[in-house]
Amino acid sequence: MQKSKKICIAASAGGHLTEALQLKEVWKGKKHFFISDKRINAVDLSKKEKVYFITPTRRNFVKLLVSLNETRKIFSKENPDIIISTGAEIGFPAMVLGVILGKRVIYIESIARINSPSLTGQLIYPFIKDFYVQWPQGKKFFPKSKYVGAVI
Repeated sequence: MQKSKKICIAASAGGHLTEALQLKEVWKGKKHFFISDKRINAVDLSKKEKVYFITPTRRNFVKLLVSLNETRKIFSKENPDIIISTGAEIGFPAMVLGVILGKRVIYIESIARINSPSLTGQLIYPFIKDFYVQWPQGKKFFPKSKYVGAVI
């Protein structure tokens, strides 16, 4: 009997989390949990889903180390098989640890990124094969990505 895969959905609260929630059919009926930061839509989500809150990095190296450690503790407890992220700073530590641990990492570049790539996308792109863009123009920045259309 094949073990059901556990899915981690890691996204910064706000628009990134809103985009990730559009993919709910992907994890519906499967073991899953969220990693986000404590802002209104993530706090609301935590009332009906398992949500872990970590420290936003704010492009600060020390806070990145804190976020990586917080995510490591979550992964030690949850042991996800798949990490799905729509970015940004909250998704990055989960994707980095996912790559290090040999997990399947799926990144979906933000729908807001039409004419320029995100920093998160640029940093994670060389390390993962499941990289998706929501606009055809995204292939210009990420040639090996897959264009799948908008999630919203």
